Amino acid sequence: MHKTLAFLLFLLPGLALGQGRLSGVVQDSATHQPLAFSSVFLANTTLGATTDDQGRFEFPKVPAGTYEAVGTYVGYRLSKQTITIGKAAAPQQLTFLLGSAGPQLGEVVVQANPHREEDFKKFTSYFLGESTFSQQCHITNPKDIVVYTNDSTKELTAAAKNFVQVENEALGYRLKYFGMFFTYNPETDFVAFSGSPVFEEMTPRDAAQQRQWEANRATAYIGSFPHFLRSVYTGQLRANGFMAQQVRIMPNKRFERLEPLSRRPAGSLTDAEQDSLEVLGKLAPAFATLYPAARSLDSLRRVADGRVYLRFTGELQVAHFGEAPDRNYSEPMATLGPEPRKQPYPAQREVSRLRLQTREAEIRPNGTLRNPADVSTGEYWGFEKMGEFLPLDYQPPVLAPTPAK
Repeated sequence: MHKTLAFLLFLLPGLALGQGRLSGVVQDSATHQPLAFSSVFLANTTLGATTDDQGRFEFPKVPAGTYEAVGTYVGYRLSKQTITIGKAAAPQQLTFLLGSAGPQLGEVVVQANPHREEDFKKFTSYFLGESTFSQQCHITNPKDIVVYTNDSTKELTAAAKNFVQVENEALGYRLKYFGMFFTYNPETDFVAFSGSPVFEEMTPRDAAQQRQWEANRATAYIGSFPHFLRSVYTGQLRANGFMAQQVRIMPNKRFERLEPLSRRPAGSLTDAEQDSLEVLGKLAPAFATLYPAARSLDSLRRVADGRVYLRFTGELQVAHFGEAPDRNYSEPMATLGPEPRKQPYPAQREVSRLRLQTREAEIRPNGTLRNPADVSTGEYWGFEKMGEFLPLDYQPPVLAPTPAK
């Protein structure tokens, strides 16, 4: 099951707590001359602006929240600043100083070398995903992307000097992913990518397509990891149809005893050891035990000084009820603990796994995580990728409570 680390936490809609005004200027870092017609955007949103002939820009209405503001211009390096818009914030002024885009020590240098078709297909599969919505996503500038497979580690990496452009025909968004860097490790089956994306609303053919996009966006949001995070922050976990259970991972002692055989040269093994090595291939390295009781909200978060932290130990299994999984999801859905006759559950559900990479992860007021790398996901949430990617300023429809059983 593919796991996703970086992009999942960029999806969550901001909480409509107020609006603020943001303006500023974009300049050359060496000469301080204005850069006319450069682009400024708030990453992971549909909010973007183009500077005038004096390098000035303005966002008259920015929803309250914390954002990564990005300045970009052809031939220059990206410039980023973290900003916070409060409930009744005073207007903010930013200055972006953009430097030359020449390569620096330690930077991944993207060259115009053709990539192998096989590598590019793997990249698009892991980056875009395989869901019904992902199959309606298309990369429109494939020649700007360099994909590389390390012959030794077999790790797959991809990068673009400027941006990767994706058109999502299912959700009606055109996405430019600036500074994208992607990696896939086949040994751990782990996918991660990072960068600064900006969304643009596509123009629908007619009113019917607009309604379909709105319905698809709601489908992508409901039950997603961003929906879960927002539910934890607002204290509406059960009301929004989520149930979290503790998973305990126990190592398989038999696997641990036999695993050293796999590192020995084949010619050095006795017949008995060779037989044991064949058994090893049929063993799981660990066993997972699921505790049937649902975790309470207070056991999953810590609230202190007006801040909310996602906090738990080990792994969680998180189920969302009322939504059927995507038809392209081929894995069997995980169990839910008690037998159905003892505690019935709705037949339609999506089951995911969640692990903290640190002791706790702070959830910002707009529902995102301060550090996306603090969390990794698997199973159903690991299956959802670019096809379900929504901007921060997406506002979901008002949903009726669907409490978990």
